[in-house]
Amino acid sequence: MKITTFAAIYIGSYEVSMKIFEISPNRRIRQIDHLRSRLELGKDAYNKGVIGYELVEDLCQVLKEFHSIMEGYKVNDYKAYAGNVLRAVSNELFIVDQIRLRTQIEVNIISNSEHRFMNYKSLAAAPEFEKLIQKGTVVVDVGGGSMQITLFRKGTAVTTQHIELGIMRIWEKLAKIRNMVSHYETQIQELIDKELEIFKRLYLSDQQIKYVIFMGDYINDMVKGFSKKEEDGTIETERFLKLLKKWHKKSPEELSRELNLANDRDPLILPSVILYKRLTEEMNADYIWVPGVGINDGIVCDYAEKNKMIRFEHDFKEDILAASKNLAERFQSYSAHTEAVLTMSTVIFDAMKKVHGMGKRERLLMQAAAILHDCGRYVSLVNQSECSYQIIMASEIIGMSHLEREIVATTVKHSALPMQPYESVKDKMNQENYMVVSKLMAILKIANAMDRSHKQKFKNMKAVLKDRELVITMETEESVVLEKGLFSSYADSFEEVFSVMPKIKEKRVF
Repeated sequence: MKITTFAAIYIGSYEVSMKIFEISPNRRIRQIDHLRSRLELGKDAYNKGVIGYELVEDLCQVLKEFHSIMEGYKVNDYKAYAGNVLRAVSNELFIVDQIRLRTQIEVNIISNSEHRFMNYKSLAAAPEFEKLIQKGTVVVDVGGGSMQITLFRKGTAVTTQHIELGIMRIWEKLAKIRNMVSHYETQIQELIDKELEIFKRLYLSDQQIKYVIFMGDYINDMVKGFSKKEEDGTIETERFLKLLKKWHKKSPEELSRELNLANDRDPLILPSVILYKRLTEEMNADYIWVPGVGINDGIVCDYAEKNKMIRFEHDFKEDILAASKNLAERFQSYSAHTEAVLTMSTVIFDAMKKVHGMGKRERLLMQAAAILHDCGRYVSLVNQSECSYQIIMASEIIGMSHLEREIVATTVKHSALPMQPYESVKDKMNQENYMVVSKLMAILKIANAMDRSHKQKFKNMKAVLKDRELVITMETEESVVLEKGLFSSYADSFEEVFSVMPKIKEKRVF
């Protein structure tokens, strides 16, 4: 395997950046160049809902220069992404088309879930990461339009919360106030505190936080010259806060000069300092860690993993299952019944492997759907299916893309309802994904039916595919008339999807 030269491009709220990497045969990634161009697209995006032609012109010029640089480096491949700043505007398609025609660069608009997961991969690639998340750890990923906070406990993700509060968005929200008052630092802090107070009350009230890991804009500049006394590269929170409090009193001009920023009067540096200061105070951790990676590093890690150039030590699958379980527990729906449905649906999925044609990723989505299938009952016993769908779609599950969350939510929604024709969901997924939902739903329905009484009457379940029959053998000590009756009502829809008839074979245990 030869060395691959790769370019990672990201279009952000106030900066367009490109990093050039070398991916070597020994599975190492080395950065060889980093280019940044200041372009405040977020001013138009978050204020007007469109990006004006002058900014589009500037964006195309920057990307044209990036393309020339890529040719100079003889780049083998590249990926170019944009997130919230283009996703939030009405002229998104026209901008992407202009970029393609004028710069020969194909830009993909990614969801918040995809963006944050790429960032997460760059973090997971760091050798220190696994050790830090064994203790109570919060990862805060700050962007221009929003931030995402993920809580880790014992090495896996507990919860992920997306907050529409990024550095550029704070700046733009307070645009009118800046012209009315001479000191608007208090207003910035009040805006931040409102969101943080809710998160802290809901998720951190009983948590002891050892580490806060900061990723995102400006934080790397802030710690660039900071002496790290700890062996693992972490910084004592008290020392970090002392510095932030000192900076808090300075003007944007003074801060820009002290941090040696490219823009010597950067207006976003003060909101950044206040945001990181309040985050640090509210998390109340012992140590701060700034790994110095960002979205460009995440893009190359994602590319290298998908092309089997690197492997991660961290188990992202366990994060998804742990986060799903914690979401179910929050809505008081994780029970012995949930575990029974999880076990049965997984056994059926594995037995049907040769027929359904799905892989490990779909198996994981099946397990997430089984864990979350009852979460809507917390809100409504009548509209449980719709409430479950809304809860799942409104929740960030780190490691799961927006589309995968849609697949899980739709599977759960229709596990108690008839599946709608493809036309009713074609705005959310393609036909291939619709077929995945149909298959997962058919499995989940019969798994749920086998414990309809919520009494776990079946034990030691086995499933074997014989010709066009799926024989499910289980031991039981009790009457299973209810379960068998409901099972038979779902068996026809299972056969319709797979052309296989499921049958229960019970073994009486006395």
